[in-house]
Amino acid sequence: MLPTGIHFESYAAETRTLKTRRSRIWLLALVVGLLATPLFAGAYLVGVMSEMLITLMAVYGLYITVGMAGQINIAQSAFVGVGAFAAAKLSGYGVPVLLVIPVAALCAGLISILFAMPAARVKGLYLALTTLAAQAMFPIVIYALPADWIGGLAGMPVEPLTLFGFDLGGPTRLYYFTLAIAALLTVTVFRLQHSRFGRAMIAVRDNDVAAEVMGIPVLRVKVMAFFVGSLFAGVAGVCLAYFLQFVTAASFTLFASVWYLGMLIVGGLHSPLGAILGVVFITIVQECLHKVANTLLQAGVAGGGALFAITSIILGGCILLALIFEPRGLAHRWTVLRNAFRIWPFPRN
Repeated sequence: MLPTGIHFESYAAETRTLKTRRSRIWLLALVVGLLATPLFAGAYLVGVMSEMLITLMAVYGLYITVGMAGQINIAQSAFVGVGAFAAAKLSGYGVPVLLVIPVAALCAGLISILFAMPAARVKGLYLALTTLAAQAMFPIVIYALPADWIGGLAGMPVEPLTLFGFDLGGPTRLYYFTLAIAALLTVTVFRLQHSRFGRAMIAVRDNDVAAEVMGIPVLRVKVMAFFVGSLFAGVAGVCLAYFLQFVTAASFTLFASVWYLGMLIVGGLHSPLGAILGVVFITIVQECLHKVANTLLQAGVAGGGALFAITSIILGGCILLALIFEPRGLAHRWTVLRNAFRIWPFPRN
């Protein structure tokens, strides 16, 4: 629903993400706020924002695979880990970061194809089990390879981030680096849903039999959905490697993959805005719980430690509540509120 007087004369104008002047103004305000965050925020908050942007990159990839193509993927953390280990290895050879990012992303994408080929021929629970196998195999392969290859059980250090000779290793500079990459991926994923490939994935998701009758190569679209989603995961892995400065297989667990999927469910499976809202909501709730727990511990209250322990249970409850009361996610609720605001004070019915 759009304000009165807004009309389109071309398909390109109709598919534009920002259709009104007000939306463009709000986006400009958001960009200014994100750019100004390090000016008034401490190092801890800047670090949380950087980690949230990295998580958003991985969830974007999950949105492409799960939300657009309908292919369940609970191995996204493993593909993030592939990108992180590739970045650690390449940085040790002195490869510049502008080359590390595409190479590491391509490594994650190519490895995802190994599991996408059999996964593209099954559905539902069997597809989930296939991707679960990829997640389970990731630490096994890392530990089985020689330690001088990718660190083995001990892990690998990551060289400090530099770009054109400038050190980007500080919290503020790393934040701007991740913000720039997240902005680029955001533009890409919002435009992808209106592209030919994006419409093909949506058609396969809605009815793969009808899509095949229409001439869409279903198997190729499913495999490419895994590949493109893993490219995003590989980019997230590169940023995470530079953020952590050290990578181990223990950092990329099934638990992380489940949380990626949970964030997408809370935000909304079928909208890139859902990925943003889900990551922001879960991160805010998690950080607020940790803040309360720290306050209780400093005050000597015994419940502080217990609150830390049940944080994951509370976040899991948020996912269950989203599935029960708003299965279409926060993105749908945002759309309803926005439309109600646009027609206020007139009734909706």
